Amino acid sequence: MLARHPIFFVCSGFRGEFADARDWSRNIEDMPPGRSVMKRCAHALVLLVFLGRGLAAQQLPTAPPASVGISSERLERMHRGMQAFVDRREVAGIVTLVAREGKIVDVHAVGFQDVESRKPMRADTIFRIASMSKPITSVAVMMLYEEGKLLLTDPISKYIPSFRNQRVATGTATEPARRDINIRDLLSHRSGLSYGFLDDGPVGNAYRATGVSDGLTVTNGTIAENVDRLAAAPLVSQPGTEWHYSLSTDVLGRLVEVVSAMPFDAFLRERIFTPLGMTDTSFDVPDAKWSRLATVYSPDRSSGIRPMKDPETFLNTVMSPIAYYKSPKRYFSGGAGLTSTIHDYARFAETLLNGGTFGNVRLLSPKTVELMTLSHTADVPPSPLLGGGGGFGLGFLVTTDLARSQTLGSVGMYGWSGIYGTNFWVDPKEHLIGIMMVQLFPGATVSSSFQMLVYQALTRSDYFPALRTSQPSAGGRQSVSGAASR
Repeated sequence: MLARHPIFFVCSGFRGEFADARDWSRNIEDMPPGRSVMKRCAHALVLLVFLGRGLAAQQLPTAPPASVGISSERLERMHRGMQAFVDRREVAGIVTLVAREGKIVDVHAVGFQDVESRKPMRADTIFRIASMSKPITSVAVMMLYEEGKLLLTDPISKYIPSFRNQRVATGTATEPARRDINIRDLLSHRSGLSYGFLDDGPVGNAYRATGVSDGLTVTNGTIAENVDRLAAAPLVSQPGTEWHYSLSTDVLGRLVEVVSAMPFDAFLRERIFTPLGMTDTSFDVPDAKWSRLATVYSPDRSSGIRPMKDPETFLNTVMSPIAYYKSPKRYFSGGAGLTSTIHDYARFAETLLNGGTFGNVRLLSPKTVELMTLSHTADVPPSPLLGGGGGFGLGFLVTTDLARSQTLGSVGMYGWSGIYGTNFWVDPKEHLIGIMMVQLFPGATVSSSFQMLVYQALTRSDYFPALRTSQPSAGGRQSVSGAASR
């Protein structure tokens, strides 16, 4: 494939025979004078070799479902279940992806990306993934942790001084924080910070009074400015004592900027998105891709669903599903700001399942991924937002008690969701990834139905070792859904 590239015809006079691209690079500058064209070609060849290697590593292969212990016939149940949500006008459209043992076995799109124009949902549709940005930001922090640039026990005030001398709300008064917020607190949402849309008490009121952004609408200024406003407000609880879903991950985005000396968006692009081949993941949707962005819908009593207004106020916050994503911005919300596609996010999820590596790209050590995907909230009161049988790791919801979760899955599976309805999970025991993308707020029950319908399609399981050697049924469809190639 590489040899067919046009650059090889342009540079056909180049006859350097080196072991690999590193050898080429070392010998380029030794070329004799007057060989400037050859030198430029050699530089281009080095770049192309590395690019070719990267592209080869970015492709997640496909496989027939039966080859990895999944029933094609039972996957059709999942397809029908997703179509039923569209038929009942609970959602406009859905895209789902299932991968096992490093191979995509099913990608399926139903319904519409935009109902009014009758534009069909596609596998390359771009979604506002909102809080599914949080695992990505958490990985960025842990990459810096592995480089020795920070410790999980470090107080955030070491890097962002505005977090010094914080106070905790106690009704109408405040008291001093007993200790500083540390980086582990932020990763596990034990910081005492909150979200304005979840808090109608004194903390939420303080956020609204000072203009703290939840990261869901057009925000003037930078992460640094918003984080400083956040730090000036009281905490909802003493650091480390309670789990509160919060703007902690936006603070982590600012931490990445301070520690790496790079803008947050540039760090994600250069250190995560480009190496993994996540070409459609960004904080802004460029004009050339705008037609691929799905419309956000909201429930409507008369018509089932309606396009969400821009802006629209829900739960004490303003949400802007159009303007927020349309133009280049300076505020990059690590907790809610990204857009992506199902295939891009599959690369990220596969990296986690592989212990921090994807192809020849390594972001994290397996031991770091292990630490991130353990529950770090067993010693704090349970939160209804985590559901039954769940704890929170360093960026992920983690299933700790399958019976209490009241659904199909595995202890140790982890993932998260977004406010506009997207959801993903990774199951290390079953070597399984599930991703579901929809654009609806307030949300429907699509994600829980999707998870159940994926697990019911398994024909072998780690829980039943005898099934590992049994012959899977070859009945039904034996190829990845046609939506994968759209």
